[in-house]
Amino acid sequence: MAGRAARLVLLAGAAALASGSQGDREPVYRDCVLKCEEQNCSGGALKHFRSRQPIYMSLAGWTCRDDCKYECMWVTVGLYLQEGHRVPQFHGKWPFSRFLFFQEPASAVASFLNGLASLVMLCRYRTFVPVSSPMYHTCVAFAWKMDYFCASTVILHSIYLCCVRTVGLQHPAVLSAFRALLLLMLTAHVSYLSLIRFDYGYNLVANVAIGLVNVAWWLAWCLWNQRRLPHVRKCVVVVLLLQGLSLLELLDFPPLFWVLDAHAIWHISTIPVHVLFFSFLEDDSLYLLKESEAKFKRD
Repeated sequence: MAGRAARLVLLAGAAALASGSQGDREPVYRDCVLKCEEQNCSGGALKHFRSRQPIYMSLAGWTCRDDCKYECMWVTVGLYLQEGHRVPQFHGKWPFSRFLFFQEPASAVASFLNGLASLVMLCRYRTFVPVSSPMYHTCVAFAWKMDYFCASTVILHSIYLCCVRTVGLQHPAVLSAFRALLLLMLTAHVSYLSLIRFDYGYNLVANVAIGLVNVAWWLAWCLWNQRRLPHVRKCVVVVLLLQGLSLLELLDFPPLFWVLDAHAIWHISTIPVHVLFFSFLEDDSLYLLKESEAKFKRD
């Protein structure tokens, strides 16, 4: 027991100096995965595994090797806890208790609720804002295409809306060029993460960078128009809340009850922000409609 504890301490020090995660570098984990694959992931054993695997797991792409990694992860976590050591990460992620085929169930549910909140508020926007409003098609069409994929897309969508509101209504050519630039940035970002390397550090830095651009641009416009447009206060609250809540993503702790981590808490916390942001868009679109109608009457 003492020898195993000493080995864990030495391994923890070595892992801190090397790339990779502490948990998946642990010999106990590697030996467990190797033994599990030898026993369950070939020949008749593999057929037996596939016959008893739930259909929803196979449809979700969970393989025998994935199952071995999952089971051995908990074996290793149990050993660390037994020896009084901090819970390690595996392959760059904290250990989560799987539910059905969801590896991170709390984040999955929170993401669904975020999407549902956006959908409900988008439907409300379409109900209360006339199609003739200058911002209508931007808020509706672009949101349908982009607002459900990832944090980067949501932030870029917000930057695009800010460009439409501050520049695009007066200079459509500038808006078209900026839209093409954002789509190019998004394509490059997603392609790198999907085809080259899924780098969590790079993804975090990229989201923080575009988030700062989003905050600075929206706040500058809100402060410039706060006296003339009282409803921009909602926008200020949304921007500050999103920036404050994004700090949750910087927290790094093992998931509570093996389900709830900082990322899931961030998702849950941002749900009401969608409501307030679409409320601002509704007020601003109606204002622009009235302004457009008044200008038309004067002409």
